[in-house]
Amino acid sequence: MSATVGTTGARTAPRPAMATYALLDLRRQLRDRFGMFFVVGLPTFMYLVFGLGSDDPVGSGNVAMYVMVSMAAYGAVTATTSAAGSAATEQLMGWGRQLGLTPVRPLGFVVAKAAVAMAVAAVPVALVFALGAATGARGDWTDWTLAAAIAWLGSALFAIYGLAVCLVLRGTNAPGIASGMIVVMAFLGNVFSPIDGLLLDIGRLTPLYGYAALARFPLTDGRLPVGGQDPLWLPVANVLAWTVIFSLLAVWGVRRSRART
Repeated sequence: MSATVGTTGARTAPRPAMATYALLDLRRQLRDRFGMFFVVGLPTFMYLVFGLGSDDPVGSGNVAMYVMVSMAAYGAVTATTSAAGSAATEQLMGWGRQLGLTPVRPLGFVVAKAAVAMAVAAVPVALVFALGAATGARGDWTDWTLAAAIAWLGSALFAIYGLAVCLVLRGTNAPGIASGMIVVMAFLGNVFSPIDGLLLDIGRLTPLYGYAALARFPLTDGRLPVGGQDPLWLPVANVLAWTVIFSLLAVWGVRRSRART
């Protein structure tokens, strides 16, 4: 990639290949109006159905805020999974081998996809939190700040998840499979409705449980709606373990897609 010359005659530094790829991919994602409407509209609708007007106390806030954080987290996860899922189409078109001819390395490709997904995830988090603030969600200012930050930053795990599923399965139905599994994980992850007993024990091992629990931790301090309390190390360990697993799968999938047959 060559340097460009500005209007003043000064030569500007070339943009790194990974940054250029990420910028182009972000523009493409934001131009998908139907996809963006689905990503933003679904968590918003779910908050209005389950959280609007719910003023019963939960932790340092109320039920409306509990639902708001859960739906914002779900929206962020849906956004990052969908954005990273575009890798499936790219691989089927041979885009992986094209990138193999550029300075973008496998790890750089994973980072670029995660960055784009994070930018898209900021939209549903911001909208759901703004709607909650306008409709009676209540909590300490630290609850709002930390919950929003964790919901947004933690969704990076599912950008890597979406990328890993699409690269490993390598089929046109891979994005649908990745998105469908998110719905199942949301139920097991205690996002849509409280679970207990054996189902809760199983849910604690699933990827979405730790992420959602961390996002709500500033509000609930780990207390569960059905009783009991999760120590902080449990959701942290869950997130770290699944981050390693999905990252290894994603990098392996990229390398396999570039291999010549």
